Amino acid sequence: MENFAQYGFPYPDDLLMTFIGGSQLHGAKLQARDDTDWYGVFIESPEHALGLDGYPHFVFTTGGQRGGNRPHDVDVCLYSLKKWAGLAAKGNPSVLHFLFARPEFETPGWHEFAQDPVPFLARTHVKSFLGFANDQLRRLLNQRSKDVNRPALVEEHGYDTKYAMHLIRLYGEARELMEFGRITLPRPDADHLIAIRNGRYTLTELRELAEQLEQEAIRASERSALPERVNRAEISSRVTRACLSHWEKRAQRE
Repeated sequence: MENFAQYGFPYPDDLLMTFIGGSQLHGAKLQARDDTDWYGVFIESPEHALGLDGYPHFVFTTGGQRGGNRPHDVDVCLYSLKKWAGLAAKGNPSVLHFLFARPEFETPGWHEFAQDPVPFLARTHVKSFLGFANDQLRRLLNQRSKDVNRPALVEEHGYDTKYAMHLIRLYGEARELMEFGRITLPRPDADHLIAIRNGRYTLTELRELAEQLEQEAIRASERSALPERVNRAEISSRVTRACLSHWEKRAQRE
């Protein structure tokens, strides 16, 4: 298990699960270019969960330089279980990955969430996926901001190819989630995503592909077997059971 205390995370014994995300999660990591992205879920102490000052989120990076992180850099993003569950219930694409990623570390307390993700899934999540993807497409086409580009990639290919890869990935994930109620990780079209990263497509071709995938995702949502809304009562029940069980076991250890 990765030692998250070395990054300043003060509650390593309260972790429920961790996994490596980013391009490696999706099968599109380029070893000579990409950093390592760690994600995870932990349970807050009773004092944080019930008291005035919560601890919902921990973020750390060794990078942050302009132009993107380097291969030796590490990013860490950890959520409290309650924070994670709330974001997942809203259909946040990055947070839903937690349910389908292969953990590097997990406890029995996480198993209940991963073995049955259905309460967290809904047809309306397609809006979140397409909203994220369309926002990234506008950024890529410089309709919103010029600050997202990695200068080296822009100089080589004319646009940020890594950014382009992730937005196309989002469209594909939206369609798969609507059709099958899951997100396959690593992505089954990883070779295609790597080709995008390597600049094999023009911006015009990517825009046309994005429009095609968006329509496919919308049609998939219209015939999806997923429920209309997430099961908030079941999600709340699971979060409550997990926290109470964890606190009881911690009290016994202490």
